[in-house]
Amino acid sequence: MQGGITSMVTIASNFQDTHAAAEIAAGHDGIWSTAGIHPHEVSQAQDDDLNKIRDFAMTHPEVVAIGETGLDFFYDNSPRKLQQKWFDKQAELACDIGLPLVIHSREAEEETMSMLRNAPSSSRMVLHCFTGSMQLLEVGLEAGCYFSFSGLISFAKFDAQQAVRAVPGDLILAETDSPYLAPVPYRGQRNEPVFVTEVIKAMANIRGESVEHMAESTTTNAKRFYALGL
Repeated sequence: MQGGITSMVTIASNFQDTHAAAEIAAGHDGIWSTAGIHPHEVSQAQDDDLNKIRDFAMTHPEVVAIGETGLDFFYDNSPRKLQQKWFDKQAELACDIGLPLVIHSREAEEETMSMLRNAPSSSRMVLHCFTGSMQLLEVGLEAGCYFSFSGLISFAKFDAQQAVRAVPGDLILAETDSPYLAPVPYRGQRNEPVFVTEVIKAMANIRGESVEHMAESTTTNAKRFYALGL
């Protein structure tokens, strides 16, 4: 891998992606994958996809989380009730089989907070590409969530530095969300995993920490959250 990147988790958005992501992970050291259905994709999901995801996750050790799941009421690519149904099902599945849950939440804070408040205390969850309110952050912290930040935090118009500073050091993660949201100075280009180093730099700047400490913290946290090498 390039740029000091030694490991990564690639994310699935539907059952077909689950297979493709796991194939990539199985073929490369230091890469893992998730299994799940994104809220954009749930209208295309089949009734038995949840059982297929369960079986796949339990028989493929490269799968280290369920998701990406959650709610997206901004694009509304799938009916909201259906998004909620699949979100609840995948959250229950993650808890049942002891894997963490990767959560997407956009323009759906009330519903996301309700889910977090009712999640079992044993659940491991991350609010990925976090751009939510301080209220959502506080509810997430009460539920023991991790918070992952993307290249968005490097944009000039990003105005949620308070949230980046508020996350405890043992609950903060870095991501690219590639191929989207390439950080400065690569904004407008196809995002690549190696660009996570720019996210780390932006996080360190906002939090007043060294880049080295930020890189070490997020790496340690990711290994703990995804149970990598444990």
